[in-house]
Amino acid sequence: MSYRKLRHFVINSLNDSLSAGLKYHGIHHTLDVLRVCNRYIARFALDKRDAELLRVGALMHDYGFLFTYKDHEVKGVEMAEKIMPQFGYSAEEISSVSGMIWATKVPQLPQNELEQILCDCDLDYLGRSDFGPISESLFQELNIHHIMNDRHQWNLIQVKFLKGHEYHTDWAKKYRQPTKALHLHQLMKQTGEI
Repeated sequence: MSYRKLRHFVINSLNDSLSAGLKYHGIHHTLDVLRVCNRYIARFALDKRDAELLRVGALMHDYGFLFTYKDHEVKGVEMAEKIMPQFGYSAEEISSVSGMIWATKVPQLPQNELEQILCDCDLDYLGRSDFGPISESLFQELNIHHIMNDRHQWNLIQVKFLKGHEYHTDWAKKYRQPTKALHLHQLMKQTGEI
């Protein structure tokens, strides 16, 4: 396995080819998820192999956006299956990363610890202080892609999403859920639900 070479390849691909319209799903998001994953790796003392696979999952979880906006996970899995063997990854390791990519599809349905961690890293911002600007970047992206341009409607969607979202790891439940609940409360005030 050559994680360093794969990381270089994926980051260069994303840097060179991601649409400028991806205000949320740009390379900055991938790097943020990778950064959060690195913290989970240390926090949970993951072994070397699991740590590497989680990092690959973080790098590739939105790789499909290079090719399509809708159902990007399908293309992401397809590209993981195509790219990872070039860097020495086994069929079992590719299957693990593919599972992580699928798990990040909303609604998230992780089936094992690595999938749970990646899901929580992907939506870590929901329980952080930078929720506001990151949420705004997603609204801008949806506007650019002609999916959503009504801010009140967007806030209603966010309320529904935050109500339905659950963190999976004990750490995120303890340290991200309370701040996420505050963001939900603020949005509910804005939308007149409370």
